[in-house]
Amino acid sequence: MKSAQRRVLSISSAFVLLALPSVAQAHVGIGSTTGFFDGFVHPVSGLDHICAMLGVGLWAAQRGGRAAWMIPLVFVSVMMFGGALGMAHVFIPFVEPAIIVSVLIVGLLVTAAVRMPLAASACLVGLFALFHGHAHGMEMPATAAGIAYGVGFVATTVLLLACGIGLEWAAEHYQSRWITRYAGAAMIVCGVGLCAMYVA
Repeated sequence: MKSAQRRVLSISSAFVLLALPSVAQAHVGIGSTTGFFDGFVHPVSGLDHICAMLGVGLWAAQRGGRAAWMIPLVFVSVMMFGGALGMAHVFIPFVEPAIIVSVLIVGLLVTAAVRMPLAASACLVGLFALFHGHAHGMEMPATAAGIAYGVGFVATTVLLLACGIGLEWAAEHYQSRWITRYAGAAMIVCGVGLCAMYVA
């Protein structure tokens, strides 16, 4: 079993490192924003967004109870608000560094299975969502196409959150919680790589 776990960790880490060059593609000024389909596929073009959304879903499911649905709901709601601020070109400082930090922190929360009061958890996740939403909202045109793009973006975010929740529930069902911990460790590796790219 330990050999299999090490193999999975090695493969996950290699995947993260190979994907790092494309990690910034999900943010400001990159890609098409002409409608629902572009919004739907846009989040999965950036590893930072994928890691954050999957991580929030994983952590919410780890928490269990009301947190399993409240944390994702808060994330989606605040992300939509952040997107609206971005569309309106309301300035928020340190958006890209905050997104990088969110990947690191979410990875740590998942790896350590951190338990916080529900209100504190919702506030932390909401803060991350504000920056993620703002970064993507900055590229949305203030037209019907922009609204369609936003709907597509939210739909994919919900799917990524659901995937994270489903992965954690499956890991618990099959008594393989090490999968979740390794996923969190891979997110930390991604966050470290993002930091290195940002300061370079």
